[in-house]
Amino acid sequence: MHKEQRRAARAAHKDQVADAGIYAFRGPGDALWVGHSKTLASVENRLRFSLRTNGIAPPDLTKAWVAAQGEGFRFEVLERLDPDLVPMARDDLLKARVLVWRDTLRAGAV
Repeated sequence: MHKEQRRAARAAHKDQVADAGIYAFRGPGDALWVGHSKTLASVENRLRFSLRTNGIAPPDLTKAWVAAQGEGFRFEVLERLDPDLVPMARDDLLKARVLVWRDTLRAGAV
């Protein structure tokens, strides 16, 4: 990659709008896990990859994934945060909101 292409790629990455929020990962039956991410657009792929390759995931989620052979799991966005939040406020709000969602839905942690 040439120097100008690298600069353009770096600038495009910096201009990306933050896509932070809370998500649910529903398993077969009533199984439910709730997590938060600064990048909702890619968290589903990361989570599924981690489960397929025996990566880092909560033990109860891993156990449910193996038992169902990865079938019947659904990803859904529960809440998106304002993209204009400063990073420190965004991080604090993510931590607070994920606890509220877990408590409300009686869900496990991702």
